[in-house]
Amino acid sequence: MAGRCGLRGTLGPGCSSRWPQGWRLSLRPPGARLAHAGAAAQLQQEYDAVVIGAGHNGLVAAAYLQRAGLRTAVLERRHVLGGAAVTEEIVPGFKFSRASYLLSLLRPQIYADLELQRHGLRVLPRDPYSFTPLLEDRSPPRSLLLGHGMAQTQQQIAQFSQKDAQAYPEYEAFMGRMVLALDPLLDAPPVDTAALGKGSLLQQLRNLQTLKPLLQAGLALGRQLPHYYEVLTAPISKILDHWFESEPLKATLATDAVIGAMASPHTPGSGYVLLHHVMGELEGRRGAWGYVAGGMGALSHAIAQAAAARGAHIFAEKAVCHVLLGRAGEAQGVVLQDGTEVRSKLVLSNASPQITFLELVPQEQLPKDFVQRIRQLDTRSPVTKINVAVDRLPSFLAAPNARDGQPLPHHQCSIHLNCEGTQLLHQAFTEAAHGHPSSRPMIELCIPSVLDPGLAPPGCHVVSLFTQYTPSVLAGGRSWDEQARNAYADTVFDCIEDYAPGFKASVIGRDILTPPDLERIFGLPGGVEHLPWRDVSGPVVLRPASTILLWLPVPNSWPVPVWKWSPPWRRSDGSSRTQCRPGGYQGFQASLMRLVKLTSRTQGYDSSMPY
Repeated sequence: MAGRCGLRGTLGPGCSSRWPQGWRLSLRPPGARLAHAGAAAQLQQEYDAVVIGAGHNGLVAAAYLQRAGLRTAVLERRHVLGGAAVTEEIVPGFKFSRASYLLSLLRPQIYADLELQRHGLRVLPRDPYSFTPLLEDRSPPRSLLLGHGMAQTQQQIAQFSQKDAQAYPEYEAFMGRMVLALDPLLDAPPVDTAALGKGSLLQQLRNLQTLKPLLQAGLALGRQLPHYYEVLTAPISKILDHWFESEPLKATLATDAVIGAMASPHTPGSGYVLLHHVMGELEGRRGAWGYVAGGMGALSHAIAQAAAARGAHIFAEKAVCHVLLGRAGEAQGVVLQDGTEVRSKLVLSNASPQITFLELVPQEQLPKDFVQRIRQLDTRSPVTKINVAVDRLPSFLAAPNARDGQPLPHHQCSIHLNCEGTQLLHQAFTEAAHGHPSSRPMIELCIPSVLDPGLAPPGCHVVSLFTQYTPSVLAGGRSWDEQARNAYADTVFDCIEDYAPGFKASVIGRDILTPPDLERIFGLPGGVEHLPWRDVSGPVVLRPASTILLWLPVPNSWPVPVWKWSPPWRRSDGSSRTQCRPGGYQGFQASLMRLVKLTSRTQGYDSSMPY
């Protein structure tokens, strides 16, 4: 466990303890039990397909492969399945979504195909969903509460600006039209613009077909296309300044444009990150994010159950050392750290691009320019995730708790702290850009146990703190040692105390995950939560190199899969929120057909076939 997980001497009156004083952290937390749900009794020597890593995307891939009739094995390094979408009991009695903590963008097609509800997935929607308390010289301080009811939301915004309250419905409609136009692109194969003019005439015609969804999106946007293009490329501060004048509203909305990215609201392209967050969908509600009952590990468990029910073999604590290659460079299986060889006709990787191509595959088998592009991927993460066990709910100055201590509507929200204005976010970014953890970090505080009481003992709660900005490497080349971790966590707790006096006294234990910790534990390069769309240099559709991983130059082998750069966590991440989306579903089906054809081959591939 990274950081510290200390105990206070006493518990609050409402929180009952079920463990003895002086507990010790188990090396195999109860979450490990989920790892073997549906696992095969014995690892076989040969499969049709092997998936490296049991992150949620790898598990989805395995479920589809097994559904298509390919004997599939999933090999996970850790003791628990799910990658960054896991539930772990870090403090006894408290079950944390240790990395990823919110769910959205679980594509309806995947939800239906894998029958995830039948396999136990239960989502807990939130309404209201956003709460921003302020620090100001008035009693009580004001706060901004946003929900799905437009009238109530406008009343909240009107505290700060009548003009903004009137403009907000139009802003929502503007973003909604963009989402409706672009949403089909999530289920379509990504465009590889570099390949459009290459290959035979037949191949070029096939490549042009991939432009169809993009052209349809452009037609749907119509004359407003230039304005929508600006959303994809401009700083989010510029977009929000166009619509609104009140800083608390702009800062609250801006958090979704910079969260998880080493970027300021003034960074060009940050509006593109915001778009992904408003494109979320939860049980038919557009733009919604929710908690998973049982923690994020329950999502991974449901997907694993769906794959295992179809016959997939899933193993924890089976770390892959490298990919086995034949004489012609074709993938023939994998070798585990204990020396065990597992042969397969296909190898898919749910590991990061860096691990997949720079560690598991011999460098001499890859084109030099390909390797160079992998090395140049921007994996700077600003995120430190802190999981906290508390013996009572925080009581905010702007919205004090009820006398009985029961949850109020704002407790179920994403609670935004240090978000009085976009300039505060920019200042926090600037400090980290110079190698210093933010002195007043942007904090997103969530309390999933408000809607899911089983995550904590009676009267207690689990608190998720998704904070930024923290550099991966501190100024002067210093590393994140125990002292640096705790100093930053203390800064975060001091900030929360300003908004909710008594918070520090309620803390039972904490788990501090800096960017290096997120990389070490979850395999997230640089601690980064979402590789593709966190790159604020521009949208995927405008950056040809962004589809590089769909064309792995080792025959018979794909990175996850066929999944178009699926982020492993959201504010894991799953830092994070978690996304499940193939790149896209049609692209996956096309690739799956190709995978089935390849099972009858011994090596090589037919380059004339579309991926």
